Amino acid sequence: MNGKYSNTLPAMVLALGLALSGAAMGQVGETGRTYSVVAPPPCTNNKGETVRFIDSGGARAGLAAGMARRDGHGEPVVLRSNYAAAPPEFQSFIDRHECAHHQTGDVDRPHPVRNGPEHLMNESIADCIAILRLRDENGYDREAFDRIAAAIRNDMAKIGFPEISISSRTSNIENCFAKKRAPQDLIDRVLKKRGLLRQ
Repeated sequence: MNGKYSNTLPAMVLALGLALSGAAMGQVGETGRTYSVVAPPPCTNNKGETVRFIDSGGARAGLAAGMARRDGHGEPVVLRSNYAAAPPEFQSFIDRHECAHHQTGDVDRPHPVRNGPEHLMNESIADCIAILRLRDENGYDREAFDRIAAAIRNDMAKIGFPEISISSRTSNIENCFAKKRAPQDLIDRVLKKRGLLRQ
């Protein structure tokens, strides 16, 4: 989730941003289960800058979340919160979702209206890039995808998202997972449309 979207649920990661942006299955508070925190992936933003991942402690109790932003020195970072609450596959998804906000230039663009069409499109694009990277770079198969989808579904439901929003998000991720498209191709297409593609 873009730092400018910090009040949006990490991972709409729930970024995701989760995050969006950006969320966790096996919540610490409910099951007592914790997971080892995975190593972050390589990430370079659309300007060629290396993105640093920082474990920032807790955010919302029991929810793993990420936030893409620039730090106080203007450096691109992803803040990782409560990652031990999420299964490894979902931690990896959040990382790549947040990285995608840097890769597509979201972090340096004007803040779109929260939950407006542009914001939701940014989150959908970040989800798509994340699942494509996991499929192509990490060999994620259908079983790993199903675990990620279950984690997203579980957390979005706990936070109170309506079923239509949950189904729409997981359907988008599933459609991306099935496409024969390379993640960099999608990133380049987005950057070109935004006038940000470096030659």
